[in-house]
Amino acid sequence: MFSQHDLGASLFKTWSKSQQQEEITKLVEGYRNGLPIGVLCKMAETICGSRRQAAKYLRKMLTAEERRNAIAGETGGMHQIVKEFLED
Repeated sequence: MFSQHDLGASLFKTWSKSQQQEEITKLVEGYRNGLPIGVLCKMAETICGSRRQAAKYLRKMLTAEERRNAIAGETGGMHQIVKEFLED
């Protein structure tokens, strides 16, 4: 059984890079349909197992305008986190 804070991380570790990318693509579509950017970033990090790899995928999958708008739309600590994921 998964721990409450696991978010599926133990399962995602078994996935190929292709499976990870497919799942993050679905999350990006969810973001475009209203999923909060913080959730997208956290789930991408959980799926990839690292913030660095998640940021690479998100920078590739989101347009420059989407990234700028996401960063501009956040404040406080979340602004900094989103900026770390999405800023070039």
